[in-house]
Amino acid sequence: MTKKQNNSNSSKSENLKWWQLSLIGVGCTIGTGYFLGSSLGIKETGPSIVFTFILAAIGTYIVFNQLAKMTAEDPQEGSFCYYANKAFGPWAGFSCGWNYWFSNILIMGSQLTALSLLSQFWFPKVPLWVFACIYAVLSLFVVFLGTKGFDRVENYLAIIKTAAIIMFIGLAAAAVFGWIHGGNSDISIPHSMNELFPKGYKGFWISLLFAFYAYGGIEVIGLMAMQLKDKKDAPKAGTNMLIILVIIYVLSLGLASILAPLDQFSEKESPFVTALSDYHLNFFPHVFNGAIIVAGFSTMTASLFGVTSLLVTLANDGDAPKIFTKKLKKFNQLPLPSFILGGIGLFASVIAALLLPGKIFEYITTAAGILLLYNWAFILFSSFKVLKGKLWDKIKSSFGILLIVSAVAGTIIEKQVRIGFFVSLAFVVIIAAATFFMRHKLGKNKAGCAE
Repeated sequence: MTKKQNNSNSSKSENLKWWQLSLIGVGCTIGTGYFLGSSLGIKETGPSIVFTFILAAIGTYIVFNQLAKMTAEDPQEGSFCYYANKAFGPWAGFSCGWNYWFSNILIMGSQLTALSLLSQFWFPKVPLWVFACIYAVLSLFVVFLGTKGFDRVENYLAIIKTAAIIMFIGLAAAAVFGWIHGGNSDISIPHSMNELFPKGYKGFWISLLFAFYAYGGIEVIGLMAMQLKDKKDAPKAGTNMLIILVIIYVLSLGLASILAPLDQFSEKESPFVTALSDYHLNFFPHVFNGAIIVAGFSTMTASLFGVTSLLVTLANDGDAPKIFTKKLKKFNQLPLPSFILGGIGLFASVIAALLLPGKIFEYITTAAGILLLYNWAFILFSSFKVLKGKLWDKIKSSFGILLIVSAVAGTIIEKQVRIGFFVSLAFVVIIAAATFFMRHKLGKNKAGCAE
């Protein structure tokens, strides 16, 4: 292939504008972790949930900003795993990559299970596995469309999700001002520390994990930063994405937390449906149930896209079998073997979700969220070495690591998610053992090649 042809292909694939990446970021991030998981956060800490989401936003901004800066200085496929390798060696790239792969496979399964349960709201007699298969096939089809198709679908889904949240904010504000009758007649903005922190600082600490979980998905945006026309726009795309998310999250959760008593919130129902449940808005549960399904499908598809893309990079780096580097030129450069393995992992996690007792799979998905935070810590530790000589970057990374450690440590003191922490450690041990084996094996192979 000539140089001219290479440049032509590159220009076709690198045509994403920064605002488009921001919108995709919103689409990839807003998922069932926010629409459903934030109920647990409100239940634990009440109105102060807005502060945990602001703290988590600061931590998320630091992670993405450092990742974007590394991308701008040295654009590479594989993104965060490449920088881990660059900073600490092959063992870091291997463990970082497979940690991300396994955590996202588990998250996809939990999202798909949630989608199936939500769909039974309208069709209670249809078995869960039928919905699971339908959504899985649709997700595989979106990823099969390639990067451009994925971008387009995520943009549309982001608009739908954002519109639903804006609708809730409008209705909730109308309820607060008394324009809608019914509901809690004793609505008041908290004025004391006891009202802000009804379960004390322990509840606030525990809820930090749920807040971080709602921002999960930035790794996919790091992978897609390679599609930007100007790689230096990556930090701007991330900043604008987080500004939009913080405004949406703080307004919606702040209103939800004051519209209903804390004991009414449950992880089985969206906090936004709970908040307006007594206002006799018959259309709202249907509209929002649809919005949650869109959100979960979007997040699941983004995770599938991420693991499919990342496995190619792992194979190129020798951290996975070479077969996963193969792409179909006739189908948008689709990495078919990687795509198939992601699909197998998706269906396997669905089977596990449907067969295992609910609590067991809840622990596994909690562990998946913690594994993602481990990856975020990897990104920040990598930035210490990759972004050399910048004191402010080191200070930011240190603060980000402190927030991540606090969020993970909070899981130890809460019985409901503590087992998830130990499950995450079990995965770390498995990945560490595989890393040790591969490092030893690859070290010998590379030494032989060098000779």
